[in-house]
Amino acid sequence: MAIWRKVCIGLVAAAGITAAAAYGLDAADRAFPPPLEGAATVSAEVLDADGQLLRAFATPEGRWRLKATTEDVDPQFLKMLVAYEDRRFYDHGGVDVMALGRAAYQLVTNGRIVSGASTLSMQVARLIEPRDGRSFSSKLLQIVRAVQIERRLSKQDILNLYLTRAPYGGNLEGVRAASLAYFGKEPRRLTVSQAALLVALPQLPEKRRPDRHLAAAEAARKRVLSRMAVVDVIGEGEAERAELSAIPTRRLQLPAFAAHLAEAALRKQPGVIQHKTTLRRKAQQGLETVAREAAAKLGPKVSIAMVMADVHTGEIVAEVGSADYFDTSRSGWIDMSRVYRSPGSTLKPFIYGLAFEQGIVAQETIIEDRPADFFGYRPRNFDMTYQGDVSVRQALQLSLNVPAVRLLDAVGATRLMVRFRRGEVQTLLPANETPGLAIGLGGLGITLKDLVQLYAGLANRGKPVRLGDGIRDIPGEIDGEPLLEPVAAWHVADILSGVVPPLGAVQRGIAYKTGTSYGYRDAWSVGFDGNYVLGVWVGRPDNGAVPGLTGFASAAPILFEGFAKSGFAITALPRAPSGAIRIQQADLPISQRRFSMTSSGLLASSTREAAPQIIYPPEGARVELGSLASGELMPLALKLQGGRAPFRWLANGKPLEEASRRRTAQWLPDGNGYSTLTVIDAIGRAATVRVFIE
Repeated sequence: MAIWRKVCIGLVAAAGITAAAAYGLDAADRAFPPPLEGAATVSAEVLDADGQLLRAFATPEGRWRLKATTEDVDPQFLKMLVAYEDRRFYDHGGVDVMALGRAAYQLVTNGRIVSGASTLSMQVARLIEPRDGRSFSSKLLQIVRAVQIERRLSKQDILNLYLTRAPYGGNLEGVRAASLAYFGKEPRRLTVSQAALLVALPQLPEKRRPDRHLAAAEAARKRVLSRMAVVDVIGEGEAERAELSAIPTRRLQLPAFAAHLAEAALRKQPGVIQHKTTLRRKAQQGLETVAREAAAKLGPKVSIAMVMADVHTGEIVAEVGSADYFDTSRSGWIDMSRVYRSPGSTLKPFIYGLAFEQGIVAQETIIEDRPADFFGYRPRNFDMTYQGDVSVRQALQLSLNVPAVRLLDAVGATRLMVRFRRGEVQTLLPANETPGLAIGLGGLGITLKDLVQLYAGLANRGKPVRLGDGIRDIPGEIDGEPLLEPVAAWHVADILSGVVPPLGAVQRGIAYKTGTSYGYRDAWSVGFDGNYVLGVWVGRPDNGAVPGLTGFASAAPILFEGFAKSGFAITALPRAPSGAIRIQQADLPISQRRFSMTSSGLLASSTREAAPQIIYPPEGARVELGSLASGELMPLALKLQGGRAPFRWLANGKPLEEASRRRTAQWLPDGNGYSTLTVIDAIGRAATVRVFIE
């Protein structure tokens, strides 16, 4: 019994000592934890809408360290890595005892280190807590740290740290940075040769850099491919073929797109690792290439800005703030897409849209292009010549100045500014000046982004669209009144789609307009198809003149090239809405066949005490109404000319709505067949048409 008592006492004592030791080790572990917090420092990244890398920023110490996880790399690379570096990675607790014993035996018997015993966990410990030299004390610390890391992190987390922190020479850290620098691609899909090189480099990253030590890199890759465990993963024949593949001999630049927007993303969201944008990398890359090459042709100090957006969602899919962010001679650091400049003639389409909307003119209405005096303001055409009598369609396509000012005088400059506010666009007028006729020819300031926003609304059937900032602002359609009525917007787009393309360009189904500011300081071109709108600005950031700079010759070719290089297929423009038809000049109502003004600025043939006249639908017209998405019929647009406001409309003798001062209205027929439409003005004069609804 005495012996058993002693045995029991001994066991209890041993258990107590073991527990105390375990407690002591646990306390020491908590008191001296591994420095995992600092291991999380990685490069900030700016991504496109699909998650592709647009731009990365070096860490504070100047490292390209891109966050990587096992999901970001080729599965075969992971298998090769574990097979080469740590075959029992998933079985040990941080230290491979068998490998450690083998290495110790070889050291004793050979008097030198024959093979290592570092596990991936030990390598992670060395990466997050680097020490000089390879002493036994530093190796012992790695072992302790590896055990501590295994207690805190899962195997996948440990792999993620290795994939993010492994050195690849120079300031490259992590498999993503290395793959982008040496192969120009993310490591999601690697060849066997590429995977073997990425496995081999971290052991001696400086001595094996392929851009400096090609022979050493080839030898290291060969050792990886010849390791039996690796051969079991990839197959012997595949290893032999991989040895024949060439190794890259130069280091590529990491993606560096959308410089201005990337900088803005970091300012708006400091501390965020990955910044998601609405950009599309292919479109962004294409537009940057177009801008850089075009600027080189245009000469020194000239910069280019481009903004491309979805006309339905308002998302910016590509944005170029300057021809080259790093070109100081062109002030490349200035984001010219956000700078107020004179838009030249690019606002003319909205003047014509208002005129169409109010029923003042039709596409084939004749308008004069002759010298005119508007209370002291005497606009001239760009080439100082005049065309005489032209159609409204020709006047807009040729961008004639006098006809545009005549129409702006009729619709009112203030009304045009109200439409800009509907589109949530801010313009800049000269100090202490109110909107005047000069705004139709560029007499105000607007940014390229806001100009693109206006054209997005025009392309979106007149519904204003809010452009996002490309980073986190929520774009989309703007609730409220339209920028232009759908029929008016269609007429404008129809005219612009017929503008002759620039020299050497192919007609691509794009509706576009150009503009040139006073003194050859700004050249503009804005165009759209059924899905996207693209705006181009060309000029000097210092506002200096560029002789010969024009919208048609300088900016329009860039617009067409930008659409071609964006990667988006050209989409047809929307179909004509109900009520939108082209009417030949001879078939127009008499009052719409020619536009003219009296000296007092009133319409001579249509509004100065003239009786009201229904100009749409015309007498005897057969109208086929379209359908809305809900299946309901679309309303019929009604337009009148002349008369004195307010006006009251009647359909088949029944009032449509309250009296209105607008010269447009809408009517939803009860069914097919003949209907009689009547309008009565403020002094009782009336006009009537009879139409057939199909």
